[in-house]
Amino acid sequence: MKYEDSGVNIDKANKATKAISAFVKSTWGTDVLSEVGHFGGLFRVPDGYKAPVLVSSMDGVGTKIMVAQRAGRYGTIGQDLVNHCVDDILVQGGRPLFFLDYLAAGALQPEMVVDIVRGLSTACRSNGCALIGGETAEMPGLYHGEDFDLAGCIVGVVERGAIIDGSDIQPADVLFAMPSNGLHTNGFSLARRLIFDKLGLSVDDYVEEFGCTVADELLKIHVSYLDPVTELSKEVTIKGLAHVTGGGVLENLPRILPEGCGAEIRNGSWPVLPVFTYIRDKGDVVDAEMYRVFNMGIGMLVVVGKKDADKMPDTASGTPIHKVGLITPGPGTVNIV
Repeated sequence: MKYEDSGVNIDKANKATKAISAFVKSTWGTDVLSEVGHFGGLFRVPDGYKAPVLVSSMDGVGTKIMVAQRAGRYGTIGQDLVNHCVDDILVQGGRPLFFLDYLAAGALQPEMVVDIVRGLSTACRSNGCALIGGETAEMPGLYHGEDFDLAGCIVGVVERGAIIDGSDIQPADVLFAMPSNGLHTNGFSLARRLIFDKLGLSVDDYVEEFGCTVADELLKIHVSYLDPVTELSKEVTIKGLAHVTGGGVLENLPRILPEGCGAEIRNGSWPVLPVFTYIRDKGDVVDAEMYRVFNMGIGMLVVVGKKDADKMPDTASGTPIHKVGLITPGPGTVNIV
């Protein structure tokens, strides 16, 4: 027997690796000390830090992958993955250094791999992050047909004295929101169940409420908030940041609140995107469930003190900023009023 008899094609894997090398190297600077194909990626911590602390995170794209499969469009999910991970370390003040990806499939298609890695490299360059390694695995039997999964790990750095941990948050601090552009990378199991299974729509169907096709709406790229948060931090002291991902506003904001603090958010103080209204109405989804599953139009929450609240600009790096609520005394719960 040959390995190919079991469903693993080494030649295709090697072809894919060669095809993506240029994209990978396009993200490198002088701090990358290794080469494509090495067992590990070497990265030098940049100069200028007095007490550098590494901050890391790992995540996936979830079942948004299945929408990309239906549409045959793989270039956006790599960007989703990088931007999601950038936002996860950003909330602690981390600036991205390097990224590693994991792509596993039942049967590797070099063209698909190239599209995904092209997206990864595009987002890495945009965020000043080096794509220094990864794993591409073909595993027939575990994944079937065109099934695949995509995950990634990011490592960033923050000066120890600049770590944002929410410990200084107190009642009467003010909450601001930076908007999302859609579902980002969460809530797709519910969205797919409604749109494809219940309503019977296809990825190419035009939805008037969206103003575009199903695929165009659902595959909108997860926003990176690195630039607006960086710009904002030069004008005000940011006490806390919450990336609104799985669990929505109700479960992500409490992750940064110190003991004795809750939050009150005013419904209607930011624009809720049509995709969320569509899912709520067509799926008869109650508001409590919507706020627990989706970001509801808020991608990043920012907490500042009362004095800094008066200095908050309307935009940062072109991203709108909305005043949405207050920190209140309480047991760590968030109330939408």
